Parts: sequence; C-alpha cells; structure tokens
Amino acid sequence: MSDSATDNGDGTRQGSGFPPGDGTRAVRAGLPEPVKHEPTLPGPVFAAHFHLPGEATGPYTYGRDENPTWTLLERAIGELEAPGRDGVETLVFASGMAAISSVLFSQLRAGDAVVLPSDGYQVFPLVRAQLEAYGVEVRTAPTGGDAQLQVLDGAKLLWIETPSNPGLDVCDVRRLAEAAHAQGTLVAVDNTLATPLGQRPLDLGADFSVASGTKQLTGHGDILLGYVTGRDTEAMAAVRRWRKIVGAIPGPMEAWLAHRSIATLQLRVDRQNATALILAQALRERPEVTGLRHPGLPDDPSHKIASQQMRRYGCVISFTLPTRARADRFLEALRLVDDATSFGGVRSTAERRGRWGGDAVPEGFIRLSVGAEDPEDLVADVLRALDESAD
Repeated sequence: MSDSATDNGDGTRQGSGFPPGDGTRAVRAGLPEPVKHEPTLPGPVFAAHFHLPGEATGPYTYGRDENPTWTLLERAIGELEAPGRDGVETLVFASGMAAISSVLFSQLRAGDAVVLPSDGYQVFPLVRAQLEAYGVEVRTAPTGGDAQLQVLDGAKLLWIETPSNPGLDVCDVRRLAEAAHAQGTLVAVDNTLATPLGQRPLDLGADFSVASGTKQLTGHGDILLGYVTGRDTEAMAAVRRWRKIVGAIPGPMEAWLAHRSIATLQLRVDRQNATALILAQALRERPEVTGLRHPGLPDDPSHKIASQQMRRYGCVISFTLPTRARADRFLEALRLVDDATSFGGVRSTAERRGRWGGDAVPEGFIRLSVGAEDPEDLVADVLRALDESAD
C-alpha cells in the first residue's frame, strides 16, 4: 500500500486497486497516515489534560472527554462494524456493561417502554430493576422465533441479543428492525458474540451495534472494554453525553492494547470458529450430551436465519450434561479449558452457567468458549473429560 494512496475513510484507499478482505481490514483498521520514523500504531497517550490556550476549541481538551488513543481505536472499530458507511460514530467505554448502560440510560425516560430479551446476558435482571426504578416500562420476550415482535407495540427502544448468551438462539435482525422503525422505535443489537466479522447489525437495519470488547474483539482475556457504534447523530450525541457525565471511559493503555489486538481478529475468529464447529460435531455423537447448540450446525434451530445474516457463527457452544455433579466433574477434568466466566479468548474456557443463578438454564448446562488451541488437542481433551466424569 503506497504512502501516496488517499484514505477513503472505510479501510480502503484510492489507488489500492481492491476492496480489502476481513484480514486486511483488521490489520490496518484505524491506523493513521504513515509518518517517517514514527510507529505504525502510535503508543498510548497518557493525559488528564491537554494544552489549551485561548478558546476551548480543538479535538482534545480534557481526558474524560477525548483522547488520541481512543480516537484511533474508535476509528478501527467503526471500519469493522460499518465499512464504507458515512455518518457512523463509534464511542469506546470502560466495559461492555458501560456501553450497554450508555444506550439504555441515555435514550429512555420515565414513561418510555423498552423491550429486552428474556434470555439475554445474566446482568439484565439488574438492569431491568434499575430501569423500572426510573419509571421505564420493561417488557421481555425470548430471542428465538422473533418473539420480541409480540411485545414491541409503542416501545421507545428494542434491545436485541443475537446470538443470545448463553442459549445461542438467533433472531431475524432485519425483520425486527423493520417492524421497530415502522413505529419509530430505535433498535440496538448486542454484537458481542458475533463480532463485527460475524455480523454487522447496522447493515441489517439496527441503529446501534453494542459490544463488550472484553471478549473476542480483543481476545486475550486481559482487557475490560466496551463500545457503541451508531448511525443516528442525535442518539449518539446522547450516548456521548452519558459517557461524559458518568465518566465510564477506558484507560489509554487498555485502548491501545485493544487496537493492537484487533490486528489479529480475523486470524483468531476464523481459527476459533472452525474449531468450535469441529468440537460441536464431536459432541453431537456423545449420548450424555443434550441440548447441544451452535448456530453453525446445519441442524441447529437457529442455523437457517443465522446463515442469512451471519458471516461467521461464533466460537461458543452450549450443551447440557445430565446433572450438576456430572457437569462439575467434567469441568474439573478438563486440562486445556479454563473454568472461567468469560468467552472469546485465545485460551478455551467453560463454566456451568447455573452457578450464577441469573440464567434460566438446567443445572448441568455448560457454556464452552473455544480458543485457539489445535483442534485435535482440544477435542481430545473435551472427550477425555467426558469419559472421566462419567458415573
């Protein structure tokens, strides 16, 4: 890529001669124009304040409001979530929950109604209680079967989580968004599990794509991060104002590490997604495994709609073992899979989700996130652990 090429703002450059693939886009996302003797990705900017003589104008004034390291990361995420789209803005946050909260609490007022998934992220019951305390009507319905359509009438905001966590149901984002917009309802999609390489909610009609960058986007289990990408100028101004008021900002080091990690996103996602499908196929042959879910399996209940709107199916598998004791023994027997509550990292993780009490799942329900280990090693470890955990 020549230095004379002109940046088009969507990850391509005039004169490059080709539309970039996902790997090229991820490797170059958000990078500034080359400067002789300067690093390709400038280091983190640690600053609480910036020189500001005279009028308070310019891109950087105070560290709670903006930071050059955030700017590059926000540009990178925007190029992945909405390549080629004008008028799209990305804002980064201290965590995924900070990003989620920024949309919900900046858009909703007392007397408004919001539709949430009843099978979504396990912190949502706390979110629901807080919204109701502020006078917001909260309606819930499952992700599968586009059931949220049934409670959408008159809502101010529709919150979609697809694939859902941890059940891995998928809904038709385009159908839901069209129905919502027909009555003036905003639409937000939690894109954490899919990542921007798996699906692009804004292309499917959503107003916001929200995600926890803690998970597969950064992929190493060492950063807390969240982001909101939106196409509605007024709505995103409210999100930015909420971030300023609450101060839910990422540190510059976390932002820099996140941007650094995005360069390998396509490599990680493709490896982890492919291995997840191999493992799911192996688990299908085990008689003690029931309720196996992965959108990439051709016979999965979500596969048909997932194949229409997702470009990759994710690295997470869910299934149920006969009892809580069996699940605990299985997790203890694993050697290449950490018993941990996150997902999307290069090291495989798994947990018995019932231990948190926030998900409506059986006691033996397992959520397993496939890492970047060699597929044959990971499959062998999981099958051995199943054998060793048998009664």
